[in-house]
Amino acid sequence: QLQLVESGGGLVQPGTSLRLSCEASGLSLANYSVAWFRQYPGQEREGLACISAANGGTYYLYSVKGRVNISRDNAKRLVYLQMDSLILDDTAVYYCAADRGQWCGLYFQYDYWGQGTQVTVSS
Repeated sequence: QLQLVESGGGLVQPGTSLRLSCEASGLSLANYSVAWFRQYPGQEREGLACISAANGGTYYLYSVKGRVNISRDNAKRLVYLQMDSLILDDTAVYYCAADRGQWCGLYFQYDYWGQGTQVTVSS
């Protein structure tokens, strides 16, 4: 019953920042751990960041650590992915995903997925 909708993608320039949003509906977001994934054409989705339901603890993919920040606002039913210092390789479809597990991980299974939002980084 949980539904996720991503927004905030678009065409951006290298070196700029972008904030993606994931809005949850149907169930209380507070009970879910949430992750952001990205997918290049023809490749598997890779986890970029996740935030736990239990204590808000976060994990980041090493390659994006320092440029990416995940946060959540349960009252607003939103999870954010702040991306700074964008590079060309950030071009991908970005998905948010959620699971009832109280602890998150970049390689955990997530049962609920959004439709994805395209981010294109180009000069």
